[in-house]
Amino acid sequence: MSIKENIQLIRQRVKKAALAVGRDPQEIKIIVAAKTQSIFALEEVIAAGITDLGENRVQEAEAHFQALKDKYPHVVWHMIGHLQRNKVRQALDLFGIIQSVDTERLISTLQEKAQKQNRAISILIEINTSGEQSKYGVPADSALEFVKQVSNCHNVQVKGLMTMAPFIEDEKIIRPCFKKLKELNQEIKRLNLPNVEMQYLSMGMSDDFETAIAEGSNMVRIGRAIFGPRGG
Repeated sequence: MSIKENIQLIRQRVKKAALAVGRDPQEIKIIVAAKTQSIFALEEVIAAGITDLGENRVQEAEAHFQALKDKYPHVVWHMIGHLQRNKVRQALDLFGIIQSVDTERLISTLQEKAQKQNRAISILIEINTSGEQSKYGVPADSALEFVKQVSNCHNVQVKGLMTMAPFIEDEKIIRPCFKKLKELNQEIKRLNLPNVEMQYLSMGMSDDFETAIAEGSNMVRIGRAIFGPRGG
């Protein structure tokens, strides 16, 4: 199947998953993970109506961005991979939103660089909902305190939360991770903190996005189901 056909299929599955739990499919944003893809492939994605591209590495993102920014200025670029502090300045030039913020040191660097540029940067806070040592993310039981600290950074705008479930097929293990993020989202909303808006719940990838939608996701990150095994 072509990239366009795969995107159509993903949209159908998103719609079905949303309607199954009484949700509006239009609420759910599809982020296409651009990792390792050619410019030609990304142009196919954009031609299919996708307006949000996710990147795992700043260096590769810069190459994609420079090749496509003038022709497709409406595309929003998302950092969905781990961001190193020494790449923050470049990241601010590339991304409309950074989804993978999970340390106080990274927050501090983002605040410093954004303040120097007299701008705000939108972020999602990555939460480790599975407790896996191998995963990045703020521990779930530290999330509320972390968000409170971030709310003091006026140039860093929290737009929601992000998580990655374990890479396994057992829905009984995956679903509680998504449920936990939704619960945190609601708890943070009730705090009514400055510079914090729980607009996005970014959870669900190629293998588990339907479960994520059932648990409240409104932003899914899809690579492999569109591009094949090299898509992430």
